[in-house]
Amino acid sequence: MRKFVGQVVLMVLMVMLAGAGTLRAQQQAWVQIEARPNLLQAQDRARAYDASFGNVEGFALTTGWYAIVLGPYGPAEARAKLRQLRRNGQIPSDSYVVEGEKFRRQFWPIGATTQMPQATTAAAAEPAANDEATATGGAAIASSATPGVDHSARTVPEAAERPETPAEARRAEAQLDRQQREHLQQALNWAGAYNGAIDGAFGRGTRGAMADWQSAQGYEPTGVLTTAQRSALLARYDKEQAALGLRTVTDENAGIEIALPMALLDPPRYDPPFAHYDAKNGSGVRVLLISEPGDRAALAGLYNLLQTLRIVPVTGPRALKSESFTISGSDDKNSSYSYAELQDGLIKGFVLAWKTGDGKPMSRVLKAMQSSFRPFGKASLDASMVPTPADQRRDLLAGLEVRKPVAARSGFFVDGQGAVLTTDAVLKDCASITIGPDTQARVAHEDHKLGLALLTPETALAPQAVARFESAAPSVGDPAAVAGFAYGGVLSAPVMTYGTIEGLTGLSGRTDLRRLSLKAMPGDAGGPVFDQSGAVIGLLLPREADAIKTQAGQQLPDNVRFAIDAKALTGVLKSAGLNPADNDRIGTMAPEDLAALGADTTVLVRCWK
Repeated sequence: MRKFVGQVVLMVLMVMLAGAGTLRAQQQAWVQIEARPNLLQAQDRARAYDASFGNVEGFALTTGWYAIVLGPYGPAEARAKLRQLRRNGQIPSDSYVVEGEKFRRQFWPIGATTQMPQATTAAAAEPAANDEATATGGAAIASSATPGVDHSARTVPEAAERPETPAEARRAEAQLDRQQREHLQQALNWAGAYNGAIDGAFGRGTRGAMADWQSAQGYEPTGVLTTAQRSALLARYDKEQAALGLRTVTDENAGIEIALPMALLDPPRYDPPFAHYDAKNGSGVRVLLISEPGDRAALAGLYNLLQTLRIVPVTGPRALKSESFTISGSDDKNSSYSYAELQDGLIKGFVLAWKTGDGKPMSRVLKAMQSSFRPFGKASLDASMVPTPADQRRDLLAGLEVRKPVAARSGFFVDGQGAVLTTDAVLKDCASITIGPDTQARVAHEDHKLGLALLTPETALAPQAVARFESAAPSVGDPAAVAGFAYGGVLSAPVMTYGTIEGLTGLSGRTDLRRLSLKAMPGDAGGPVFDQSGAVIGLLLPREADAIKTQAGQQLPDNVRFAIDAKALTGVLKSAGLNPADNDRIGTMAPEDLAALGADTTVLVRCWK
C-alpha cells in the first residue's frame, strides 16, 4: 500500500512538473524568418538580419537545420508581430510563429545561450550530433547585449570554448560558399586590408589581407581567420554598411550602376547632365551622377565646369586625359571627388561630396563607388530622355551653387609652356590661382615695385600665341589696343579696347610708364597693350595702382590709363629666367587679325578663396 501511494505521488509530481513546463513554454514564442542547413550560412544570415532588427536569435533545430528567429515575445504579441512584419515586407512571406519546441543549442548571438522552455530543456541539453561549431572548435564568447531582448535569462557558459587551431579554422573556412567568401573579401576591402578582385578566390592577396587584418587586431597573423575572427570582421562591416545604407543602385535614366550610401541621400532628381542625389536629413553627403552624349571637347568642358562649383574645392590634385578626368578637392569645410569617362560617344561619371570631418567613412564609400561604377546601355541624361515636362527642366547648373572668384583680371602668355604675366593686384588673399578656364597656377616671380607677377601653370599648356615685345619706344599719338577680360570672365573671350598713346612717362615723370587714352574696365588690368603691328608695348595697370596715384583729392578722367612699358616687362621676365620673344612683325595688322591675336595671347586670371 505504501509503495502504491508513493507511486501515485510520484506520478502527480511528474504531471505537475510537465504542466508547469508546458505553461512556461506557452508564455513565449518567436517569429521564425529563415532556416539554413549549416551553421556558417545561418550565422551569415543572422548577421544580415541583425543589421535591421534588434532581437535576432538563432537556434539549432532537432532536424539538424539552423533557425533564425525574432523574439522572444508573448504568443499573442508574436502573432501580431508576424502580421505587421509580413505586411510591411520586412520578412519573408513564409515566416511563421514557433514556440521553441524544436530549439536546441543557441548559435546567435555568438557565445550567448538562452534558457529554453521547460518542455524542450531535455532536447536542448542533448549533444548536437552535427553542430559545426563543436566540430570546428566553436566561436569565442561575445557580448550578447542585443536591443529589445530580455537578457536576464541568458547565461555565459562556465568555461570558454577553446580557440580554433589553424587546421580547424581551415576546415571551417572550407565550408564557405562563394557568396560568403566574396562577402569576406568585401569586408576585408572595407577594412582597408584588401585591394584585389572580389572573386571568392582566397589566393595570396586575400591571405595576405587576412594576415594584415589579424595583425592590426592583435591576433596571430596566420592568414586564415577563425570563426570568431570572421564573425567579428563581418559584424563590423555589416553594421557600418547598414548605417550608411550602402547598396548597389541601378539608375536606368543615367545608364549607371554604382554603390551609393542611400541612408544619407534623398531619391534622385534629374537636371541633365546630372542625376542629383541630395543630402538626406543634413547628412552633408551629396552625389551627382554624370550622364550625357559628348566627345573629347565636351569632356574637357565638363572638367572645367565642375571646377566652378562650390562642392568642388579648388585645392587638390586633378587630371584631364583624352578619355577621362579626375578631380579631387578639399578645404577645411568640404571635400569632393569627381570622375568621368568617355566611351562610345557617351560621358558617364560621378561626383561625391562630403563634409571634411567625415573623412574615414567617406573614403570607404568612395572606394566602394570607384570599384562598383559601371556604365551600361545607351541611355544618357540629355533633355529628351528625362521624363520631365519641358517647362520644368532646369538649367545645366540648376541646384548647384557656382563658386565665384575673389578677383578676375587679365594676363598674357610669355612662353611656349604657358607662363603668364599679369598684375600682382589680382593675387591678394588668394587660396589658389587659376589661368584660363581652370588651370591651377602658382606664382613664380613677383616685382612689387612695378606691380607685376609671373605665373606658371601646374600642368604645361600650349598657347596659341605668345607675346612678342617691341623694343623701340612708341610715339605720342600712335594707336594702341588693350586685350582683356573686361567683364571678369562673363564672356569666354577677351575684348579688344582701342585708344591712343598720350604720353611716354607717368604723371610724375616715370620713364617706365606709358600714358594711354582709352576707356578700360577693371577686368582689363594685366592685359597686353598692342601696337598696330601686333607687338606688345606694355601691360595695363589697374587704376588703383600706386604707380599712377595722383595727389590727394585729385581724380583722373575715366579715359586716362597707364601701362608698364615693354622694356621694363622684358627685364622682369629675364630676371625670372625667361627669354622673351622680340617682335618680328612688319606693317599694320587688320583690326580683325589684331583681335584674333589678342584672343590667342590673352588669358583670364582668377583668384579664389
